[in-house]
Amino acid sequence: MKKFHEAMPHGEIKEVFKDVFFVSGTMKNEFFGSMWQFSRNMTIVRENDELSIINSVRLNDEGLAVLDSLGKVTNVVRLGDMHGVDDPFYLDRYNATYWAIPGMKMPEGIKTDRELVEGGPMPFGDATFFQFKTTKRPEGIIRLDREGGIMIACDSLQNWTEPDQFFQDDTVETMKKMGFFVQANLGLAWLHESEPKASDFNELKQIQFEHALCGHGYPLINNAQQQYHATIKKMFNV
Repeated sequence: MKKFHEAMPHGEIKEVFKDVFFVSGTMKNEFFGSMWQFSRNMTIVRENDELSIINSVRLNDEGLAVLDSLGKVTNVVRLGDMHGVDDPFYLDRYNATYWAIPGMKMPEGIKTDRELVEGGPMPFGDATFFQFKTTKRPEGIIRLDREGGIMIACDSLQNWTEPDQFFQDDTVETMKKMGFFVQANLGLAWLHESEPKASDFNELKQIQFEHALCGHGYPLINNAQQQYHATIKKMFNV
């Protein structure tokens, strides 16, 4: 029997835009020498009856039944090198096509089916791909050309305005002290791990968008571009 990362507590799948769904769940991992428990998010994009899972979060049986009611999972999309622990589960369950950025560290026994590159094919229509060029670990953002532009990000853009029910109390205190709970923030652990340069954010600022669905935090609906530009200016002076 194949062994996959266990399903952990998660919320309900919610349709935040037409054919764009969002669900929050739990993650445990070691950062800066201690174990943290915090929330992470999966975005699901539907095109016709095909579903693309982005930033996978394994769902329990009830959640999987809801997922299956939305359509057929055909793509699993990995946008961040620090994510992907649940990708093998979905690839095995649905025999889905795996999209990933070149250079990502793959789970054992997993290979990329289609590479995500700027200007290349996408898992669904009305979408373009942005890749950070200077980071130590591969990371990208999908811009969905709907609703004025929806940025689907992993760790780079975050929007933890406050802790949710998937956090552990001691992790909340640590993250408060470190400044994680800021609207339209950049991922602090990602910045530490990947060390992006200002030139990446200069390029990112050329992309027009209105909303952001990130791997961590709440959906940022309306005025997202203006808020992230302010954060980028503060952190990178660009």
